[in-house]
Amino acid sequence: MYVRHLSVRDFRSWRSLELDLQPETTIFVGRNGFGKTNILEALYYLTNLRSHRVSTDAPLVQHGAASAVIAATVEHNGRELTAELTVNAAGANKARINGSPARRPRELIGILRSVMFAPEDLLLVRGDPADRRRFVDELVAGQGPRWVAARADYDKVLRQRTALLKTAGAAMRRGGGEAASVISTLDVWDGQLADLGAQITAARIDVLAALRPHVVTAYASIAPHSRPADLRYRPAAGPHLLPGPGESAAPEEIRAHLLAGLAELRNKEIERGVCLVGPHRDDVDVVLGDQVAKGFASHGESWSLALSLRLGSVELLRADGIEPVIMLDDVFAELDAARRRQLVEFTASAQQLLITAAVAEDIPDGLGGRTLDIDTVTDDTGRYSRITTLQP
Repeated sequence: MYVRHLSVRDFRSWRSLELDLQPETTIFVGRNGFGKTNILEALYYLTNLRSHRVSTDAPLVQHGAASAVIAATVEHNGRELTAELTVNAAGANKARINGSPARRPRELIGILRSVMFAPEDLLLVRGDPADRRRFVDELVAGQGPRWVAARADYDKVLRQRTALLKTAGAAMRRGGGEAASVISTLDVWDGQLADLGAQITAARIDVLAALRPHVVTAYASIAPHSRPADLRYRPAAGPHLLPGPGESAAPEEIRAHLLAGLAELRNKEIERGVCLVGPHRDDVDVVLGDQVAKGFASHGESWSLALSLRLGSVELLRADGIEPVIMLDDVFAELDAARRRQLVEFTASAQQLLITAAVAEDIPDGLGGRTLDIDTVTDDTGRYSRITTLQP
């Protein structure tokens, strides 16, 4: 799989970009703030329907514009598809496939499969549970639009249920019919939260089980003298949600456990006004030796673990017969010589490799490909990025 053409309008610092690409290594070189990462971010957005840097869409739209447009023509096994997304600063985004309107943006999922390595990956080891949940959810979402829909529906139910919990305490104290109405409504939301939560939890457990051996192998290759790495899913509702060794997750069993947890903690949830049960509170333990790596792993070990998670993601796609577009965003500047060498060796077989660097000296020897220099220009309407030179 590779991107043959990328078109961008009013996205971040790019007023307009028309870029032809080949199944090869392309290196974008430019000073920090010149817009090279924005090119990779545009492709990441088409892959995951979200940015890896911000949680809302407004910052993605160039100042003064109402919307941004990202379009990529992707070739895979001799078939070409063009995925186009209009990112609105306010309101719902719009998608098109080969020029025809799509009913929902999530229909773009699967057209472009990419894996990005970025300095932010360190958060997968050292960051909050939300960072690791997002990582696993992106792997799940890659399996098809229905998983994106399930997560969106879960988030909607979670917001509605949380809003009810915030007012439930006062209603319960008043008693009578108002209290009975709150209990009845909570029962309905509990059922929906358990249904969707069980689907999400089961999908996460299964994709993590498939990812785990690839991560273990990658870490042993990157850090052969370190302790072994491992991954464990940690449900907030307790380890009884997890399947036995060699078994797949069972959504119906998970649903039953979630309903039991919701019933057990209902009074506490009403008292606190928050939802205490569900996959929005789960975590993934990145383990080194017999300890969770967060809080004790060294900087080098943390980087090796973060790289292993991304390398494992690539191998997971390859196991399904998909060669993803690999994007390296300023990562060589963060790595020591040994880890640089390991990353170069791993990405040597990539069909399409896109790299950003502040200076050409950050790029290891032997990568080949072509280099695009990026700078900025300022006129009466503002400052925007441009490609200035092309080196064969």
